Amino acid sequence: MRSHSCPATSEITPERVFHALSDPVRLEIVRDLARLGAATCAEVTYDRPKSSMSHHFKVLREAGLVHSRGEGVHLINSLRREDLDERFPGLLDAVLGAIGTTDQDAS
Repeated sequence: MRSHSCPATSEITPERVFHALSDPVRLEIVRDLARLGAATCAEVTYDRPKSSMSHHFKVLREAGLVHSRGEGVHLINSLRREDLDERFPGLLDAVLGAIGTTDQDAS
């Protein structure tokens, strides 16, 4: 499985983060990854075409919001919470709070 690169923490920009979060589907993905911790693309497809979901994950990855790692034939996606909190303290919590999801929901 090919690897998917994501920007270094210092290269994450607010413009790309806000652009990625401006789409309702990507916002839903972020909310679900915060709740689940990690998930394959198939676990968060929302009955949308695979090509559409691949595009959304690519945008999230390139913005620095999501890390994808290969595990067998699957990509396991997770939020880059620590990196985002380091770069923009409180931003992810504010976004997740605004859409009704926090890490406590995963407990």
